[in-house]
Amino acid sequence: MVPLILASSSPFRKMLLSKLGLVFNTYSPKINESREKGETPKQLVYRLAQEKAKEVAKIHIGLIVASDQVATLNDGLNADDKILTKPKNHENAIKQLQQSSGNIVTFLTSLTLLNTNTNNIQTKVETFKVIFKDLSIEQIEYYLKKDTPYNCAGSFKSENLGISLFKQMTGNDSNSLIGLPLIQLITMLENEGIDILTNNN
Repeated sequence: MVPLILASSSPFRKMLLSKLGLVFNTYSPKINESREKGETPKQLVYRLAQEKAKEVAKIHIGLIVASDQVATLNDGLNADDKILTKPKNHENAIKQLQQSSGNIVTFLTSLTLLNTNTNNIQTKVETFKVIFKDLSIEQIEYYLKKDTPYNCAGSFKSENLGISLFKQMTGNDSNSLIGLPLIQLITMLENEGIDILTNNN
């Protein structure tokens, strides 16, 4: 089996990749994640996933999986779309959830698979839309105390109680909402000759 490296320290991405039953190592790349002038959210995550993979390729050989994600209050296709960052604290999380209340939040999750042996690189951005319920301040406070999602973009954990904040979800792969589009990753691995169902390459 070609060595597989996940370019992330995220426990959520590690958990998702583990679902495929593959042996892999993790390495967290250090890159500048600042948004460039005029860059749309979609362009941002596309570029960052590739930069993460290329940074890890300086140290490791094999197949490198990298991903990046942003949440926006619009469709992520315009440079002025508002990006919802990780809130870091309770006050910021309240503001984010109040902004999201009754609105559509678009999650853009990029995925790159880089083969260091051939320099072949595959990148795609998955879109997943979440329609939020109209939330009261009491509901927001209760949720934040239960889930403490202060290190999560958009101020919620969809894999936990965060699912109760939503009216509707639309997208191809719910795993992309958590941080790693597995359906697309399986296709990319197949393009590299790896069959998940037989674990052969």
